[in-house]
Amino acid sequence: MKQRLLIVEPSEVIVEGLKTILESQSRFKLLEPEVSADHIEERIIATHPDVVLINPTLLNKSVSSLRSEYHVAVVALVYQYVEREVLKGYDGVVEIRDGRTVIIETLAQASPVAEQHNQNNYELTKRETAVLIQLAQGKTNKEVAEALNVSIHTVISHRKNITRKTGIKSVAGLTVYAMLNNLIDESALL
Repeated sequence: MKQRLLIVEPSEVIVEGLKTILESQSRFKLLEPEVSADHIEERIIATHPDVVLINPTLLNKSVSSLRSEYHVAVVALVYQYVEREVLKGYDGVVEIRDGRTVIIETLAQASPVAEQHNQNNYELTKRETAVLIQLAQGKTNKEVAEALNVSIHTVISHRKNITRKTGIKSVAGLTVYAMLNNLIDESALL
């Protein structure tokens, strides 16, 4: 199972370099990067990454609270001076001078939580994804049932599973989740 990785970094050059290194690896699923940590908690809730790779100078919240509240590994991306005491709180440290192999191994080993997520069967099934897309497009349970040729009870059951797996209860939240995971685009919402 692929580790879901969220990069939080304002430098486009650094993000593109990391993406080039990591996209060649089958062990990672790269989520849409964030340029700031202003809305990091909302992104973590919406996308459920296993690992967050973040420039430590951007983080206002403590690393331990992010890990405990959201069950995510947090790895520091360092390319300027950061005190060693600060880096001790992270699950790993990737330095800008690290080679491809070191970066990949640091990220892969950072998250014991990733194993736990995989064992909990976090991934949505194809049918749950189909229901999610219909809901994100504003359809009611009845309309979803008709479109997918299933009963309303089946749609409700799928919705419960989607909520359990994503932690998202509102249709608006599910819509954002669907957009962030490239299940729908803005034109599908019009």
